Amino acid sequence: MTAQSSPSNILTLKNLLIFGGLMVTFSMGIRHGFGLFNLPITSANGWGRETFALTIALQNLIWGAVQPITGALADRYGALKIMIAGGALYALGLAGMAISTDALSFAFAGGLLIGLAQTATTYSVVYGILGRNVAPEKRVWAMGITAAAGSFGQFLMIPVEQGLLSNFGANDALIVLALMASLMIPIAFMLREPNAANMQQANNQTIKEALKEAMGNPSFRLLTLGYFVCGFQVVFIAVHLAPYLKDLSKIYPDVGAPFVATTALALIGLFNIFGTYAAGILGQRFPKRYLLSGIYISRSVAIIAFVYLPLSPTTTYIFAAIMGFLWLSTIPLTNAIVAQIFGVKYLSMLSGLVFFSHQLGSFCGAYFGGYLFDRTGSYLIVWNIAIALGVFAFLINFPVKERAIHRLTTA
Repeated sequence: MTAQSSPSNILTLKNLLIFGGLMVTFSMGIRHGFGLFNLPITSANGWGRETFALTIALQNLIWGAVQPITGALADRYGALKIMIAGGALYALGLAGMAISTDALSFAFAGGLLIGLAQTATTYSVVYGILGRNVAPEKRVWAMGITAAAGSFGQFLMIPVEQGLLSNFGANDALIVLALMASLMIPIAFMLREPNAANMQQANNQTIKEALKEAMGNPSFRLLTLGYFVCGFQVVFIAVHLAPYLKDLSKIYPDVGAPFVATTALALIGLFNIFGTYAAGILGQRFPKRYLLSGIYISRSVAIIAFVYLPLSPTTTYIFAAIMGFLWLSTIPLTNAIVAQIFGVKYLSMLSGLVFFSHQLGSFCGAYFGGYLFDRTGSYLIVWNIAIALGVFAFLINFPVKERAIHRLTTA
């Protein structure tokens, strides 16, 4: 799709990949390190882990619930204003977390504001821009590149956030992160779509019709269920891996050092880069539904080995590397299938709708990880749930049909 404007205003593939990648680098990278703030913030305020877990769970739930609405607005009016608002809310949310002294205000800042910010700065909106401006034969590859950028942000921000925590403490570290998040505002201007006003002329399908069409499609429903599993697994690990290792240090003392958890989370981000890029490449050559099934069952196998074999820093790093490779590789594959079936006019909205299921899973993984730990003193039940869900997602992705839907057209 070529912008109808002067050449200097055309959104080139190079700019799409660079600035789309930067947007998700900041938006996904900053949030990836929130687990490092769990123990420092709860200890300083005298809160239980359930309080922090509830905030992150609320953040993920709001992110998912509002994402279809934000996506529809971006599809209808263009993504620029949406991304600007997202960058501002992200910065305000981080600053609010820093100054909060009670659980309610902390949940408002870290849950509501950042949850809303993520709807406007992460994959659904950026992938909508890609879908409208990248040729179909390069679409899954471009999505893989952008997801790899988000993965690089996760890898980069873990040591950055740990360094900020060590040198400045949790509150000042959050203020610095707020300043970094504000950089998403100028980045948004670099992703302005010159032809945004003309996009709706591609076909006359309404939002209501697009929603009805998607919800009635069996493949869309199966992708949505699979994404629930993805959210449950990755957010549970991101939020609770550090405290899990600390708890197990009573049996395996070597895993209790903060460096182990920090390195593990950084390895997830590092190998995530390779995994998402590989997903983009492989998605051009093999059925994407089979790749998704392989990802989910591989996660279950990795979790079984991590939880039931003796624990050490080395086994933790191996687990983190494997999970990292599988971490966000579902994103370009799932979104590419959605675009392949329904087209790109309402891609941000439909991507957001699938993502809502992902965030319901994220809410369950984050919250019930803390809830069940506080009541049983162990994370074992939640690990077993994550294993079972991986097997479930492995099975339900096989029947997905990767072909464009045929619509009746009227003269």
